Amino acid sequence: MILGGLIAVLAALGLHKFSTPYARFHAAGKASPVAFLVAAVGAGLSLGAAGTALLTVASVAMILTLGVGVHLMFRAVHRTTPPTMAIDELRPAELLAERQADTPG
Repeated sequence: MILGGLIAVLAALGLHKFSTPYARFHAAGKASPVAFLVAAVGAGLSLGAAGTALLTVASVAMILTLGVGVHLMFRAVHRTTPPTMAIDELRPAELLAERQADTPG
């Protein structure tokens, strides 16, 4: 359980250190499930079979939903923040696709 706590502290340091929201989400999205799973294994060893079963259900639910949740947060941040990249390599292709969609035929 202590190892899970240390991983969580490292994730918190990553959240504090990184400057962009994307890097912060990456730090939180990768380290938090690992910290939870390590702590759940430690807690499961001391709780017995019933506690371990509940922790297993919680772990599976978190693993199945975490990717979608982090992706939706990325998408919301991307749509609501001003662009921070100096060069947007995708913009010319987007403009071309818009022009082609507007032209009949």
